[in-house]
Amino acid sequence: MERKTNNSILVPTDFSEVADRAVEHAVLVAKAYGNDITLLYVLEEGLFSGLFAGSQSAMIEDAMKIKLDQQAKELAERCNITINTRVAKGSVYKTIAQIANAESFDSIIMGSHGASGFEQVIGSNSSRTIQYAEVPVVVVKNSSMGKDGYKKIVMPIDLTLESKQKVDWAIHLSKTFDSEIHVVYTESDDPYLKVKISANIKQVENRLKEHNIKFEIYKFEDSIMDNFATEVLNYGNIVNADLILVMTHTEKGISEMIIGTLTQQLVNRSVKVPVMCIHPQEIGYLFDY
Repeated sequence: MERKTNNSILVPTDFSEVADRAVEHAVLVAKAYGNDITLLYVLEEGLFSGLFAGSQSAMIEDAMKIKLDQQAKELAERCNITINTRVAKGSVYKTIAQIANAESFDSIIMGSHGASGFEQVIGSNSSRTIQYAEVPVVVVKNSSMGKDGYKKIVMPIDLTLESKQKVDWAIHLSKTFDSEIHVVYTESDDPYLKVKISANIKQVENRLKEHNIKFEIYKFEDSIMDNFATEVLNYGNIVNADLILVMTHTEKGISEMIIGTLTQQLVNRSVKVPVMCIHPQEIGYLFDY
């Protein structure tokens, strides 16, 4: 899973409560992996250019930078990690993704209120950030990360090639946090697809065993795919999961990229469990284990 990274986690903030939870979440991840953190405030260009003249806009930008620097100083002193700050202008979600992609950030960790989140800038832009980001995005909701990190990770598996890429990420996380991986899946009524998903699960099992990763495998009895997201979320709550690990499965929409149905539902509907969204590799990824 070699990839270029600047070893810094990008954390967009608007100083809201949910954004602050994402910051604290990022601190724990940064400590585990030896990352820096970059706090980012994005001035919505259209909004500020319409309401304020150039000098007023510059004053607001300076004020946000001062506020960011103060938060960074307090975090650095309390947590003993390097905290950088940055103010940018533009579309919030596109600016976050563009900075992360262009500068090879290790990941993005950001807060969200889900489908109904509209009070804060960051809370309403997480799903759209996932569409454009080429680096992992962790979406944090209503709960704080436990001091021991990702101890239980739920990993849905389906028939897509991209879905298999999650296995190496699960191994990567598990080796740092001593995680237990919960592999969940649903069968198809189609005999051919049933054999394929069974083979995929067996390959996942072998791969996790090869790396001495603790894991559980759970099959949902309901084979209706529309209920898969609900089953995953319910299961995550039952086992007190610390993370749900999914691929973005980007698809071409009429006007822009849209993230796949399962990822969208999990990001929007998960109330407390953070969701980590991995951008799939552009080329085919096969299990050669």
